[in-house]
Amino acid sequence: MSENEDSFLSHLVELRDRLIRALIAIGLVFVCLFPWAKELYSLLAQPLLATLPQGGQMIATDVVGVFLVPMKVALMVAFLVALPYVLYQLWAFVAPGLYSHEKRLALPLVAASVLLFFVGMAFAYFLVFPTVFGFMAKVAPEGVAWMTDIEKYLSFVMTTFMAFGVTFEVPVLVVVMVYAGIVDLAKLREWRPYVIVGSFVVAAIFTPPDVISQLMMAIPMCLLFELGLLMARFVARRRHPGDMQDDQTAPATAGNPSNEWTPLTADEMNKAVSDLGDQQGGDHKPEA
Repeated sequence: MSENEDSFLSHLVELRDRLIRALIAIGLVFVCLFPWAKELYSLLAQPLLATLPQGGQMIATDVVGVFLVPMKVALMVAFLVALPYVLYQLWAFVAPGLYSHEKRLALPLVAASVLLFFVGMAFAYFLVFPTVFGFMAKVAPEGVAWMTDIEKYLSFVMTTFMAFGVTFEVPVLVVVMVYAGIVDLAKLREWRPYVIVGSFVVAAIFTPPDVISQLMMAIPMCLLFELGLLMARFVARRRHPGDMQDDQTAPATAGNPSNEWTPLTADEMNKAVSDLGDQQGGDHKPEA
């Protein structure tokens, strides 16, 4: 077996071991949360239960839904609780292949991504859900019993959590694009009108068909884009060739320590031509 194949297999084994550790951590947290699965679902459904009409309640149309749905909620909470350990396993696998300047940037970005995702979920739970459910309760026709299935409610909640969690990752995305050189900061500023229009289009796709919820996604997305531009300014200022000098593997030449080509001056060019002429003249000089 060649050295490359051996190294590839060792990486696969390490990846498998870290995935197993992450799954075990999630499983242990899930086992601890299992006795409170019903309470966790009640907490998740509280924004809807608080806005239902007098005597209103949620229903379960599936035979095993009353058992499976709370289990899904407990599993989701277990994943969120174990997420720091899962990310640590991912970082431990990826970190050896990163440069030092990439490590310095990756850790704050990962921490900011997790924090912003949780902030997005909290924004949806505490602000978006009460507003949307209150609006739905007011527009419900007279005499219509407004109740929802627990499985459909969970699907709606998960979709909304994911949409707002990803929405709040906009500043991290902007910083990564500027730092990696994918797009220039000035170009992003020029794209501001398109970003505003795109925010409202995305909000119209991933939110219920009411203006309030769409505004509650589109406006934060635009503000977060501006925050990303502000953060990217500091990253762009710090990013210059000297920052990654410690990661350069190519040796520098004696005449050009920065390993970058520079044109010769007029005097250097004349001297080089003169030396070349003297060398050619010496080669054709007749022997005595």
